[in-house]
Amino acid sequence: MNDWAPIAKEYDPLKAGSIDGTDEEPHDRAIWRAMLARYVPNKGVTGDPHLTLFVARLNLQTTEEKLKEVFSRYGDIRKVRLVRDLVTGFSKGYAFVEYKEERALLKAHRDANRLVIDQHEIFVDFELERTLKGWIPRRLGGGFGGKKESGQLRFGGRDRPFRKPINLPNMKNYFYGEGSAEKRNWSREGTRDWRSRDRDQERSREKRWPERERSWTWGESERDRDSKEERKEERSRGRERKDRDR
Repeated sequence: MNDWAPIAKEYDPLKAGSIDGTDEEPHDRAIWRAMLARYVPNKGVTGDPHLTLFVARLNLQTTEEKLKEVFSRYGDIRKVRLVRDLVTGFSKGYAFVEYKEERALLKAHRDANRLVIDQHEIFVDFELERTLKGWIPRRLGGGFGGKKESGQLRFGGRDRPFRKPINLPNMKNYFYGEGSAEKRNWSREGTRDWRSRDRDQERSREKRWPERERSWTWGESERDRDSKEERKEERSRGRERKDRDR
């Protein structure tokens, strides 16, 4: 917890795939690809990485001239590099802006993020490819940010920083016999008393059962006797009526 920070100080694909940087297993295949990747930064890129900003989510129609016009408000620009497709020459939607002074870099980093250029809200951050140790680009399963639709969210960057981990205290559960010896003994004795009490009840039921059966059979015989006597009386009454009629 003392070393926790919302922004990653060193890139780890496994931690970047975790909302708080505490996951121990990758939850998507892209993290596996990033963990197995052996990425080397492009040596053909020139300029000072500590004075360079990464500008993403650009309109595909935005040009270098437009970027120079916007970012020159914050200080003197040394170079603007709009990344284009090698085959088609079309913009890929991100660029790098190198300043001459660190003060201009920090000001642009603070104020230019979420600025709207050509109807697009842009994202601005420091260049990480040459400054963050262990960096893996997005195309290899790394990077930061990402869309929920793709299912490859990455945390630890400016766009989606780490959330502070929640450390729950270790609470003892007495229900499962954890805790002091007295508590455990009390729970064991309680279970023994409960079992013995059930056994006594079962025995008492077994004793009462034959008595109940006798009472039930006795009740049935009495009823039968009463019904027989009533039938005899009705038969005798019927005979007397017949004799009178004769």
